[in-house]
Amino acid sequence: MADVAPPSVAEWYRGRNIFVTGGTGFMGKVLIYKLLLSCHDLENIFVLIRKKKDVDPKTRLSQIIQQQPFKTMYETHPERLKKIILMPGDTTVDDLALSTTDMKRLQEEVSVVFHVAANVKFNLKLKEAIKINTQGTMNVLKLAKQMPNLAAFVHVSTAYCYCFVPVLEEKGYLSSVSPEEVMKDVNNLSDDNLDAIMPKLLEGQPNTYSFSKGLSEELVQNSGLPTAIARPSIVVASQKEPLPGWVENLNGPTGIMVAGGKGVLRSMLCDQFANVHVIPCDIAINVLITLAWKLGIEKPEKTIYMNVTTNNIDNPITWAKVVNYGRKFTREYPFTGVLWYPGGIITTSKINHWFRVVFFQLLPAVILDALIILSGNKPFLLRVQQKISGGLATMQYYTMKQWEFRNDGMKQLEQQLSKSDREEFFMNLMSISWEDFIRQYVIGARLYCLKEDKSSLPRARKVMTYLYYADIFVKIAMFLLVAWFVYSWAHPTRELTTTAFDVNEI
Repeated sequence: MADVAPPSVAEWYRGRNIFVTGGTGFMGKVLIYKLLLSCHDLENIFVLIRKKKDVDPKTRLSQIIQQQPFKTMYETHPERLKKIILMPGDTTVDDLALSTTDMKRLQEEVSVVFHVAANVKFNLKLKEAIKINTQGTMNVLKLAKQMPNLAAFVHVSTAYCYCFVPVLEEKGYLSSVSPEEVMKDVNNLSDDNLDAIMPKLLEGQPNTYSFSKGLSEELVQNSGLPTAIARPSIVVASQKEPLPGWVENLNGPTGIMVAGGKGVLRSMLCDQFANVHVIPCDIAINVLITLAWKLGIEKPEKTIYMNVTTNNIDNPITWAKVVNYGRKFTREYPFTGVLWYPGGIITTSKINHWFRVVFFQLLPAVILDALIILSGNKPFLLRVQQKISGGLATMQYYTMKQWEFRNDGMKQLEQQLSKSDREEFFMNLMSISWEDFIRQYVIGARLYCLKEDKSSLPRARKVMTYLYYADIFVKIAMFLLVAWFVYSWAHPTRELTTTAFDVNEI
């Protein structure tokens, strides 16, 4: 008897109810969009949304649906958006702060859970990181254990959750302390006591984010549920969907690119020969969706681990190439409000970096802020520089190191898909032209983050031309000034003599 082919991804999702946490974030939005786009015969997508900054969950959902990527879907398939069902709640609260009615509905109807919610800031206090990333995961797992129809629980982790291992394999790792013990300490100890024991707790981890995400993985692994752990690396703009180059925030590489394109970033501590492990957001989401499908059809007894990353062999790209492409296309598609011609360097020399930051970033910011104050306006450039410096300081641990990730599971997952599903849920990293991708990334950041449409390009290019010549003029002037100082030092001016006449003759 011939083997029966597994159902397609869309067929497997037909009639299923999905529960999503973190649906208001960058990845969460693309996940919901793609499910509605390619698996639109599913029943409903229940989205957990908390109150934020005095904006209630219902208003937040309404605002999100009116924006990209759902704005496009509203124009083409508005009926699909009705499948998004609001679940007011909070992952950090027991029972997710759900009402009794909502809790019962989720328990009875949901068969797939995507736990995407997390705080991705590197510099969180330990208590906050554990509460959101670890305790939050435990609370979602508790709910999932009450779902008799659960077929797949996909937890979104990070490829940087175990920074102390030389090569991240697609397997589970254990911390020296249990997640339950850490959560107990966080709930019982004061902030001062937590700060005192934090270096010992982190033990090789660079920050509380990596530490808390690693602990979360242990909770998922030990849950006894049908689980998969996806570890994306640096998630950046989309390759194709929902729109080429779509990105909605200035986090990570996007912020660096914009700061460099506006001329306010002139130096970065970075190993130019190290590979950058970026992953387009739509590829990462395609892996998540098909990973749940894999869980459902294989029903494995153990957790599936999958590094959703590039590796150092197949189509890699270095920091040097990323910076060069970024510089090229921020000049070709310049942003508005550029302060200076994009340039600068990447270096592994802390002295060189410090010198350039002081003389080419901080000093100009102070001078221009003084001029802004004299003109009667509020200064802002020094504040911007301080923010940039703070962000880069937290990133340099990652930019100065060569990372190595195994991604065989992702390749095997692609091969498991039918030909049509491989096209619908594309994840072939070898097909990416990084030059074309970064061009579209710059255009996308310009359009979707900075809200600068094509009509502003002619003027922005004209300004860029002026800055190009101004940059050349300043460089020549500085060269001549330095040359004059060197010459003056080598040939000191002689004192005037009275050889032309004798003072006695006066």
